[in-house]
Amino acid sequence: MREDERSRDVSPGAARAEHAAEHADRRDLDGYELLVAVGGGIAAYKVAHVVSRLIQRGCGVTVAMTEAGTRFVTPLTFQSLTHRPVYTSTWQAVETYDPHHLSLTEKADLFLVAPATADLIGKFTAGIADDLVTTLMIGREGPALLAPAMNSRMWANPIVQENVRRLGEFGFHFVEPAEGYLACGTFGPGRMAEPETILEAVARMLRSRKPKQQS
Repeated sequence: MREDERSRDVSPGAARAEHAAEHADRRDLDGYELLVAVGGGIAAYKVAHVVSRLIQRGCGVTVAMTEAGTRFVTPLTFQSLTHRPVYTSTWQAVETYDPHHLSLTEKADLFLVAPATADLIGKFTAGIADDLVTTLMIGREGPALLAPAMNSRMWANPIVQENVRRLGEFGFHFVEPAEGYLACGTFGPGRMAEPETILEAVARMLRSRKPKQQS
């Protein structure tokens, strides 16, 4: 047996310990709460993967969606992944009044918006609150992370770039879009960052402070 083969031959006890350590590493986000807002864009399907991976790492995830977002991925998809209700309207629980625009943000350690469309970025910049997601953003407590996704010409538009700059001044964080093939059939910047990139940005921001529920 070669030396490199012997080095991989471990006892059952060592293997179990290694597996337990790896499992513990994957639960590095235990105790954190993330609020995810899903905007209207083909990249919305990537968000399901991000949510799934975050839950595997122990993070509690609650999802809100714009009306346009529900056209690309159904709320049932996220409900199945999170085992929590998915919120799509400020009027969702009229019969048992619960001000979602306040309660959903109070316990969240981070507010992720993905895909962050040009429309949402513009509304956030202007302080417009005309649906659940924009209202949540205005009333949030804690940091916000945006993952933009749009056509390359839209991303390069000076108005969009100015909005991004202003949001940065307001303390918003961004996962920059990548270059690649876009839904419109062109190639260029504007493609939403890959799930692993978003996942690591979320994990890094969450771990930078204690969970709210431990404060």
